[in-house]
Amino acid sequence: MTPGERFWQKNYDAYVPETLEYPRTTMYEFLSKGAVGAMDKVALEFFGRQTTYEELMVKADRFAGALWDLGVRKGDKVILLLPNCPQFVVAYYAIHRIGAVAVMANPLNVERELVYKFNDCGAETLIALDLLSFRVNKIKNQVNLKRIIYARLPDEMPFPLNWLFPLKLRQQKAPRIEIDKDGRTHLFKDLLKTFRDPPPYADLGVKPDDLAVLIYSGGTTGVSKGIMLSHYALVANSVQVASWGDLREDDAFLLVLPAFHGFGLSVGLHTPLSLGGRVVLLPRFDPLMMLKAIQKHRPTFFAGVPTMYVALKEHPDFRKYDIRSLRGMFCGAAPLAAEVQKEFEEISGAPIIEGYGLTEIVTAICCNPLHGERKNGTVGIPFPDIDVRIVDLEDGVTEVEPGREGELLLSGPDLMLGYYGLPRETEKTLRDGWLYTGDICTMDPDGYISVVDRKKDLVIVSGFNVFPREIDEVLYQHPKVVDAVAVGLPHPKKGEYIKAYVVAKEGESLSAEDVIAFCKERLTPYMVPKEVEVRGELPKSMVGKVLRRMLKEEELSKRAGKEA
Repeated sequence: MTPGERFWQKNYDAYVPETLEYPRTTMYEFLSKGAVGAMDKVALEFFGRQTTYEELMVKADRFAGALWDLGVRKGDKVILLLPNCPQFVVAYYAIHRIGAVAVMANPLNVERELVYKFNDCGAETLIALDLLSFRVNKIKNQVNLKRIIYARLPDEMPFPLNWLFPLKLRQQKAPRIEIDKDGRTHLFKDLLKTFRDPPPYADLGVKPDDLAVLIYSGGTTGVSKGIMLSHYALVANSVQVASWGDLREDDAFLLVLPAFHGFGLSVGLHTPLSLGGRVVLLPRFDPLMMLKAIQKHRPTFFAGVPTMYVALKEHPDFRKYDIRSLRGMFCGAAPLAAEVQKEFEEISGAPIIEGYGLTEIVTAICCNPLHGERKNGTVGIPFPDIDVRIVDLEDGVTEVEPGREGELLLSGPDLMLGYYGLPRETEKTLRDGWLYTGDICTMDPDGYISVVDRKKDLVIVSGFNVFPREIDEVLYQHPKVVDAVAVGLPHPKKGEYIKAYVVAKEGESLSAEDVIAFCKERLTPYMVPKEVEVRGELPKSMVGKVLRRMLKEEELSKRAGKEA
């Protein structure tokens, strides 16, 4: 597809160009560029404690020197097991300063998941939160771990929070911190006192196309895959996001999405810092904490997932807080209910723009316009320099006409390098410069894309194709339902059938019969769930996406147990 065929560009906001210039640079240089002329400005804010760009650059260089002294070299893998905090940012850019590779890990990862990541990528260095020392101690002799560096959140908190935080942890009976005093264990705070400079950056020979970040897929089914992202891909995505949101150096971004995930990393961290903007860090999502942070720190943007917007709207004090500093909000990972969007926009006075992305192409690569036409139920139109094809589900080649369902293919400067150590998986997903997303989508005549479902989640009931997401949308319309997901399960006669899992709103009682009756009024008979299970909560990914396939595996495991 040539640029002239990108017919959706007619719907771009006036300030968004049809094509962008992407600097051939690395992540460390990208940060340095944003810091030029902004050294005395605030780069990070963490519970009121501010870090200027000058302090951030000094700390990143010092920590890079410490890593170098400890033996970390260009191309080495360093695992980050940290929440959103200043130490994450410092360590992340220090890793890039010496040409090493940042490997992202979720602080909620269990021992098995951590061992897999260490052994898969060959990492020998871990930077972790001290509260996770009990978990690290369980795995450190199962992996080739030569260096452990612990960071403490109070070290970056202002008084009296830095004093009260440990007391609160003791009251909550948090796991005991167990830091071994051995030669391979260090404290982040102590290493920052190291003044030895790392080698000159130019001498390290770090190139834009080198591997910069390794992010592992969810792995809820099959083997978790390490997604390799280059410096150039990360830079390109940040340039696209900045252009789309009309982000400027005076913007402040509230980073509540985890920075160890592509969405939070690119949209909430790389982009504002590359512009000399301010990043307000929250270590976890808590509705009240977030409302207070918006009112106090006055961010202009934040990115979230639907479950966050729902939780904020449902909080009893939602309307008591002033959130009108916001001038834009990004939403991704799953569809946002129209009524939630409407009420949130009324209170904030800012638009919520839904978009789409996946880690294999860094993160967001299409979105509804910030000021132009927003089409509810769609994920918008492609960013500049992103090409799109929607192809036949059977042959994977023939493009379908507008409005027809097919698999979404993407191409652009943000493409991953491939899956780490998995050439065959890479060949299946990257073909002739196109990323086969596995998502079933449609595109309307204006270029707006709607995600119908995952190709793997397509359910066939009595010969009819059923897309579980269509059922999800109906379930969310139930006045007593706060969370829901539909799953396809094997059936001896029909091939498959639909089971729904729902969570009732607080204080509401909900029955399976009530949900089924509601669906019968709104769905074709073969799409109506045959079973409904009411739960207290649903399993979710690290960004709040309901894990449909985990529920399916759980159900199949139960059946296998009964048969045995």
